[in-house]
Amino acid sequence: MVFGSSSSVGGYPPSAFYFKVVFATTLGFADTSFQEVSGIGSEMETEDLSEGGENRFVHRLPKSLKHPRLVLKRGVAEIYSPLVIWCRSVLEGQFIEPIKPTTIVVSLMNEVGMPMRTWSFVNAFPVSWEVEAFNSTKNEVAIEKIELSYNYFDRVV
Repeated sequence: MVFGSSSSVGGYPPSAFYFKVVFATTLGFADTSFQEVSGIGSEMETEDLSEGGENRFVHRLPKSLKHPRLVLKRGVAEIYSPLVIWCRSVLEGQFIEPIKPTTIVVSLMNEVGMPMRTWSFVNAFPVSWEVEAFNSTKNEVAIEKIELSYNYFDRVV
């Protein structure tokens, strides 16, 4: 029995390999192919409060939300790609120019290329840019990892 709307043909859970990343600054026309996206989530921070005379438990009160960094992985891109230019301006620009945050939209696609789930990350900007290790004994693609901080995200669909 399937509850709610079916996520794909036959009601099976969606596949995690078909996704799309769109940067508001490029409208998805450039630099949007990634091998992996991670860090979609949130966690409620709590504050412990001990009540005088009550020794059986501690009250846990909600404090604030925190989000992990949004992590994008892909093959090392060319120096003139819009994403590389943006990352360089933020991380190597010595704060001469103001940081220009953007909205990033990540969509999990169904088998016909339509978004099944979509998350919008507001005011995102790069905070870490790393090229993973090179290894002469393996036949792997050179991968760059970009970590982005953002104010909050909304699940759109």
